[in-house]
Amino acid sequence: MSDKTTIAFLGLGHMGGPMAVNLVKAGYNVVGFDVVPVALETAKSHGVPIAANSGDAVSGAGVVLTMFPSGQHVLDAYRGTDGQPGLLAAAAPGTMFLDCSTINVDEAREASALAIDAGHRAVDAPVSGGVVGAEAGTLTFMVGGEPEDFEAVRPVLDVMGKRVVHCGGHGGGQAAKICNNLILGVSMIAVSEAFVLGEKLGLTHQALFDVASAASGQCWALTTNCPVPGPVPTSPANRDYQPGFAGALMAKDLKLALNALQGTGVAARLGPLASEIYDTFAAEGGAGRDFSGIITDIRDKSQPAGTVKRAQQDGSQA
Repeated sequence: MSDKTTIAFLGLGHMGGPMAVNLVKAGYNVVGFDVVPVALETAKSHGVPIAANSGDAVSGAGVVLTMFPSGQHVLDAYRGTDGQPGLLAAAAPGTMFLDCSTINVDEAREASALAIDAGHRAVDAPVSGGVVGAEAGTLTFMVGGEPEDFEAVRPVLDVMGKRVVHCGGHGGGQAAKICNNLILGVSMIAVSEAFVLGEKLGLTHQALFDVASAASGQCWALTTNCPVPGPVPTSPANRDYQPGFAGALMAKDLKLALNALQGTGVAARLGPLASEIYDTFAAEGGAGRDFSGIITDIRDKSQPAGTVKRAQQDGSQA
């Protein structure tokens, strides 16, 4: 027998931990679990009750909320591994499986199908807003699932976020998330390249910001997460690019977008290039920095002012 007011929260990391805390503060009966001991201790210190294992957390819960690093983690947790029963087997019939991980659309649909075939309900609801949004309860949730299931989970999501959007059937939330982050990744690269170009041309950061933020170059990557310190005091650039939204996560999300682009045959050029750029950024030390730190990579790899012009002149004189 499940208790609809009890939420099993699995995945108490940088995002999941604060989300679980907000549910506790709102009066929900939350039982948390994570395989990382420090995540467990941090959540516990903030008032989240902790179960001995995932099976104990799920047993009797009306909602099983997962916040995992990858689609394979979600599928393995649902099905079980190494002969051990998974979450679907441990849950009472009719439990709502609410996955807030960011994973491939196909994986989200497979996870939902597994839950439904096991006699449960399922919704995918990836988030946007970063750690700051998770702590403040101002996340945006993009939700995929049946309309009645969306309405059932909405009160829970409203506690953790300020905007909850139903994006269609199973996998619709993941589809919206990767499309949004494809825009975000490409636009941050464009904004960063523009600021480095402005530096080369003698523009101050503030001058470029004042023009672009009120003109056709206006975008979230500029006005909220500005990649240079000064114009937007709350942006990570003012904190030595402490995330925020880490470069490794942007690289991951763009990889998901790349998989979707390739799987659907979209004639995309900027998306694959952005994925390559952030893969390199993460591999070369940017994994733990805010994704707006890509500007430092662009700046470091740029040639000194005048080098290209001199090379062209030398070539024309040869």
